[in-house]
Amino acid sequence: MFSWLGTDDRRKKEPEVFQTVSDGLKKLYKTKLLPLEESYKFHEFHSPALEDADFDNKPMVLLVGQYSTGKTSFIRYLLEQDFPGMRIGPEPTTDSFIAVMHGDTEGVVPGNALVVDPKKPFRKLNAFGNAFLNRFVCAQLPNPVLESISVIDTPGILSGEKQRISRGYDFAAVLEWFAERVDRIILLFDAHKLDISDEFSEVIKALKNHEDKIRVVLNKADQIETQQLMRVYGALMWSLGKIVNTPEVVRVYIGSFWSHPLLIPDNRKLFEAEEQDLFKDIQSLPRNAALRKLNDLIKRARLAKVHAYIISSLKKEMPSVFGKENKKKELIGTLGDIYKRIEREHQISPGDFPNLKKMQDQLQAQDLTKFQPLKPKLLEAVDDMLANDIAGLMVLVRQEETQRPNAVVKGGAFDGTLDGPFGHGYGEGAGEGIDEAEWVVARDKPAYDEIFYTLSPVNGKVTGANAKKEMVKSKLPNTVLGKIWKLADIDKDGMLDDEEFALANHLIKVKLEGHELPSELPAHLVPPSKRKIPEGILR
Repeated sequence: MFSWLGTDDRRKKEPEVFQTVSDGLKKLYKTKLLPLEESYKFHEFHSPALEDADFDNKPMVLLVGQYSTGKTSFIRYLLEQDFPGMRIGPEPTTDSFIAVMHGDTEGVVPGNALVVDPKKPFRKLNAFGNAFLNRFVCAQLPNPVLESISVIDTPGILSGEKQRISRGYDFAAVLEWFAERVDRIILLFDAHKLDISDEFSEVIKALKNHEDKIRVVLNKADQIETQQLMRVYGALMWSLGKIVNTPEVVRVYIGSFWSHPLLIPDNRKLFEAEEQDLFKDIQSLPRNAALRKLNDLIKRARLAKVHAYIISSLKKEMPSVFGKENKKKELIGTLGDIYKRIEREHQISPGDFPNLKKMQDQLQAQDLTKFQPLKPKLLEAVDDMLANDIAGLMVLVRQEETQRPNAVVKGGAFDGTLDGPFGHGYGEGAGEGIDEAEWVVARDKPAYDEIFYTLSPVNGKVTGANAKKEMVKSKLPNTVLGKIWKLADIDKDGMLDDEEFALANHLIKVKLEGHELPSELPAHLVPPSKRKIPEGILR
């Protein structure tokens, strides 16, 4: 039956060699992890089996939030284009899960057709039944953003009385299924609606174990004044702290993610900086996709191992003939003690165990006598995968990353601020004066010259020691002042003339105003008398 086990010793000695990370993950899963999952009914308790499409698909971003928090508008903002099936409004408009994906022509694929397509990573969603599939569609359209990522729009989470109307399917379980497979989960909050409803709280708890993927967006922040925004931000952090049980603070991005004018533009610079940070995070997803899939497979393998220990322990305790039902009730009731025993015997971290209450509920419907006893060879295969094969794949991940250094999301809103005067920080800090004919440092040069001539220049230059006495008055760290010196000492003679000294003071001012220093001196900051120096010296 398990003919593949015969080659187990050879595999342990020689780790598998793979051509690509995706192929490696597929083969390791099918040959080493899947047999363990099938033997101990892992798919009935935790997550359906993975398919090739799960390893091959593009990075996915899942948007979650209460109704009217701007989820669909956020997608429209990223794509700079309407997508099929899009509906935007202040009421709960999106009543379906919409997978927004790349396609040669615009169109909508209904859920029942979607789950039989082997090229799409949604086949296992058929387990949630017709009530869900009738509320699941794929919107396809040609868009440059979607060439790199896919976006999942979700129904607005209801609050108050609306929660009592059943959706007809397990909403939290569907989101948990997506959470396991996506690369980024974005929780959207409206600055005017910070109350976290029972359903939203349940959803956030379902995302447990995926905290590393979660980012929070406080949307529509342009609709409130600065003072109110501070209070709203504090209230949001307090609310999240009660639900997201992690010692780290969740990263919250503040902004207004749609293409309409800002209602209150006071915090424009803050919104621009936050948007830039969020965009960089999303743009990095294609580059980190292989690493994310590898990480998720390791998490899955650890859970599968613990699950095997739990199931085999229950099987071992079950009587073969009489008193099965009473023993089953007793074992389910004392499952917490079984967890602790397994934890001690196999040195497993408590965080690797599945939720106790959920596991007890699931065991009620199972026949414990039909469980499998412990099969060491299956566990050894998974241990070998984690100890040897994964290490080889990590090397391959790094190789693929270096081969595709520019694998970032392009197009749509991501291109809007890349170049030109509307780029983030354009004309500010070290970029000030970039479009001006006059040297920008010349404005303050008279003041800098007064200081320069008090430092006893010789032949029109001050020594490094004398310049240092003045520069340390800025109270900047030596590492920063050292960088400023390298940028300002253009002719690399270890001294500064009046223009170089003025430039050094200008860069000190840039840093003191909270801007970053450039790694190389921009052309517009080079003093006019030095601009004829050959490029080789400037470097």
